[in-house]
Amino acid sequence: MGNCFSEDVSSGPGATASVSGAASSSSALATTNDAVDYYLKSRGYNGLFSQIELSFSATNLRDRDVLSKSDPMVVVYKKEKDETLSEVFRSEVVLNSLAPKWIKKFTLAYHFETVQTLLFRLYDVDTQYQNSREEMLKLDDQQFLGEATCALSEIVTKSTRTITLELKRKEGFAAQSQPHHGKLIVHAEECLASKITTEIVFRCSSLESKDLFSKSDPFLVVSKIVEHGTPIPVSKTEVMKNNLNPIWKPLFLSVQQVGSKDSPLIIECSDFNSNGKHSLIGKVQKSLADLEKLHLAGQGINLSLPTGAGQNKVLKSQLFVEKFTETVQHTFLEYLASGFELSFMVAIDFTASNGNPRLPDSLHYVDPSGHLNAYQRAIVELGEVLQFYDSDKRFPAWGFGARPIDGPVDGIQGILTSYTSALFNVSLAGPTLFGPVINSAAMTASQSLAQGSRRYYVLLIITDGVITDLQETKDALVSASDLPLSILIVGVGGADFKEMEILDADRGDRLESSTGRLASRDIVQFVALRDVQHGEISVVQALLAELPSQFLTYMRIRNMKPGPP
Repeated sequence: MGNCFSEDVSSGPGATASVSGAASSSSALATTNDAVDYYLKSRGYNGLFSQIELSFSATNLRDRDVLSKSDPMVVVYKKEKDETLSEVFRSEVVLNSLAPKWIKKFTLAYHFETVQTLLFRLYDVDTQYQNSREEMLKLDDQQFLGEATCALSEIVTKSTRTITLELKRKEGFAAQSQPHHGKLIVHAEECLASKITTEIVFRCSSLESKDLFSKSDPFLVVSKIVEHGTPIPVSKTEVMKNNLNPIWKPLFLSVQQVGSKDSPLIIECSDFNSNGKHSLIGKVQKSLADLEKLHLAGQGINLSLPTGAGQNKVLKSQLFVEKFTETVQHTFLEYLASGFELSFMVAIDFTASNGNPRLPDSLHYVDPSGHLNAYQRAIVELGEVLQFYDSDKRFPAWGFGARPIDGPVDGIQGILTSYTSALFNVSLAGPTLFGPVINSAAMTASQSLAQGSRRYYVLLIITDGVITDLQETKDALVSASDLPLSILIVGVGGADFKEMEILDADRGDRLESSTGRLASRDIVQFVALRDVQHGEISVVQALLAELPSQFLTYMRIRNMKPGPP
C-alpha cells in the first residue's frame, strides 16, 4: 500500500485512531448455502426493499377555529434532491381535535439504497369542505397548521420505529405570533409480506450441451417483469460444472421482492462462460403460484428457446421444482430495530495515475467552483445513505498509494475535508495495493466482533487503476468473508477494470485464496462510475443494491437473531 495514512473522521471533537492492535484470528464459519448469496439480489431501482406502513398522530396542535377545535388532516409529500415536491398521501379529517390519531395509513416501499425524504403538512379543514372527499380538497382553501420533514431511514432505524417531529411554519413565510405548532408522531410498521420468503429447489433434466468438448455448466437466473416489460434479475443459482441433469441448492425469493405470488417470473437456464458471454439453454415463464403447483403435482415443464419472429422452440429439456416452502424470515429492518448498525469506512486511491491534483485534468482536481470530482461524489452519495445507520457517525478514512511529504497529515473533521487536506499533504505515488486496506478494515471488524458489538462494517474503496496485488487481495477477501464486512468498490476514470469484476463474485464462482480456500460468501460489489453516471440509476443505487442481502447472509451463517428492540 506504499505508506498508508489513516484518519478517524468524527462529527465531534476528540477523534482517535481507528485501527490499532493486532488482528484477531477468525475461525472459518460453517459451510453456507451458496444460493443465499443471491438472496433478493437485483440491479438499479430494484434493490432490497420492504413494504412499510406509516401511521400518524399529533399532539398540541394549533387551534385555528373560533367556536371549536381544529379539524386536522395530514398531507404527505415526497421530496426530491432538487427540492421538488410530489404529493403521495392524504389522511382522513379528524374532527374537533388538537391531539388527533388518524386511522388511514400510508403504505410505501422502503428502499435501502436511496434517501427517501418525506415532507408532512397538516391542515385544518374548513367546515364547509368536510363533506368533500379528501383528495378533492383544495389545500389553498384550508388553514395551515405546520409542517415537518425527515428521511424514511430516520424512522425505520429507531428501535421503536417511531419519530416525533416538531411542526414548523412553512419555509419562506414570516414568523407568526403563536410560536408553537405542535408535534407530529410518525410510526412505521413493516408489512408481513416483506417477511415471507419462498425457498425453492430447482432441477433440470436432459439439458442440451452448448460446449464442444464437455457438457454444459448450467445455472439459473430468475427475473421479474416490470411494467415496461424489461426482465429484472432477482435471484440466481450457483453454476453446476459439466452437468446436463443438475439439482441446484435452494434459492430464496421474497414474495415482496417479486411483487406477489401471481407476478410473472422468467426463469432462464444458461451455460456459464468465463468471458461473461453465457449461452442461453432455454427458459420458461411462471409465477411463484405456478411453481408451487408444479411442485405439488410432481411435474416438469419443458424449456423453450426463442427462434425469432416471436416464435419459441419447445425443447425436450425440462425444469422441475423439487422443493417449495414458505417461511417468515427475519428482515433487515428487524435487525436494525434490535440495535444492529452499519459502520462506514472509506479508502481512497492516491496513486500517481490519478494525475496532479492541482491540474484540471486530474481525477483528484478540486474545482474552486464547488463542482465535485468523482472521488468526492462517491463519498458524498454513499455517506448520505449510510449516515442514518451509524449512531456515532465516526467514519474511518484511509488513503493508499501515496508517499508522505515532510510533516504529519492533519486530522480534519469530515471525510471530504480530510480528503482535500490529504491531497496537498502527500505526494501521489504507487503501486495500487488493495490487500493492506482490506486487512485493516478486516482487523476493525474482527476486533468489533470479538467485543460482541452489533456492528456490520461497510468499506468503500475508490480507485482509478488496475490492482497490483490481485492474489493478495483475493486472499484478504476470502479471509474477510467470515467477518461482518462488505466492500464497495467504485472505479473512476477510463482504466480497464476487468480485475475488479473478478473480485465481484456476481459474474462467476466464489473467490478462492492461494491456499485453495473458498470465500464463505460474496462481500464485494463493484461499479465503474462511467457505466452509471449518465444512466438512470445513481452509483449509490448500483453499489448498495446488494448490501442488505450480504448483511442477511452473514447473520444467517452466524445464526444471529435480531432479538427484541
